Amino acid sequence: MNVIAQNSRSNDPVEKGIAAYLDEIIALRHDLHQYPELAFQELRTSKLVASHLSSWGYEVATGIAGTGIVATLRRGEGKKRIGLRADMDALPIEEATELSFASSNPGVMHACGHDGHTSILLAAARYLAESGNFSGTLRLIFQPAEEIGAGARKMISEGLFERFPVDAVFGLHNWPGVPTGQFGFVTGPAMASVDQAIIRIIGKGGHGAEPHRAVDPVLASASFITALQSVVSRNVDPQEMAVATVGSIHAGSASNVIPESVELKLTMRAFSESVRQQLQARIPALARAQAESFDAEADVNYRLGFPALVNHAEETAFARSVAYDALGPAAVEKDFRPRTASEDFAFMLQANPGSYLFVGNGDSAPLHSAHYNFNDAIIAPAARYWVRLAETFLTDDNG
Repeated sequence: MNVIAQNSRSNDPVEKGIAAYLDEIIALRHDLHQYPELAFQELRTSKLVASHLSSWGYEVATGIAGTGIVATLRRGEGKKRIGLRADMDALPIEEATELSFASSNPGVMHACGHDGHTSILLAAARYLAESGNFSGTLRLIFQPAEEIGAGARKMISEGLFERFPVDAVFGLHNWPGVPTGQFGFVTGPAMASVDQAIIRIIGKGGHGAEPHRAVDPVLASASFITALQSVVSRNVDPQEMAVATVGSIHAGSASNVIPESVELKLTMRAFSESVRQQLQARIPALARAQAESFDAEADVNYRLGFPALVNHAEETAFARSVAYDALGPAAVEKDFRPRTASEDFAFMLQANPGSYLFVGNGDSAPLHSAHYNFNDAIIAPAARYWVRLAETFLTDDNG
């Protein structure tokens, strides 16, 4: 099903307005893709974004969390204030797409579509500045460093919402595997918390032919890895979600040597704070107990990342209704499920009411893949959605 074609409304002035400069926005997206920048290094990206916003008449504040931007546009006498956020950073991945505009920065790639998110918001920003029908205050937040979970938190700690208060804040993410241009909404937990643990199992090195003279940390680690899933299957309520993954193991360099230690790196994810705390308590305890059972020791460095992204009910219902009205019912997936990936927009939703939504990227490679490419076909409908969301929120009768 071609959701975009089915729900295109040729008489929609927003659609027509964005279509007039869509080629420029797509060219901008390709430019951003070709010159990706890692977290807190988005200097070129930030400068380019700020330049466009200034040329369209926005009040532009730069340098928030280093490279972050807030653009403000006031119109009419309305008192309400809305925030729309896009992320700007790329990932440390070597691109393998062979696109004509593939990354020119070795080992850096827009493998999550932040170039697209930025372009979508810029497309909406231009229309709202030139033709937007609203009364109130529009704030556009261009955030650095989402990929490392630090950008939103740093912007907030530097006074983001004290300097630029909003009544609600919204964000979006493209999602591979969902039909192109189809929107997904989730009330409550929509994305998981993410934490990391680095566990070092310390034994006593020795000759592989004389294991009885050593304390084998590899064996202790293997036992811990096997036991780890008992936390999910036996400690966590079966009706709750939890993920505990060992993504990295490093030990030794020779087949006939028992190493001194093994290093394991884990990621943990949950939708509820109580389950998150349960993982934080049980996993270090299990690592130490398993190590001790082999006469080894476990040194655990458990690092909290960012919390589950929890959408507010009223704002999510509002956001969903705007999609129905602006794009048609066929553009809204009825049973969109929460995602176990994570997103630091969670911090913004802890500070303000709001909602985080999803837009289908079609049959593309998955996020964080070297073969991923953002689908330019979703720029127009997503930008049109941002416009309608802002205009509807900032109506003349909003007091």
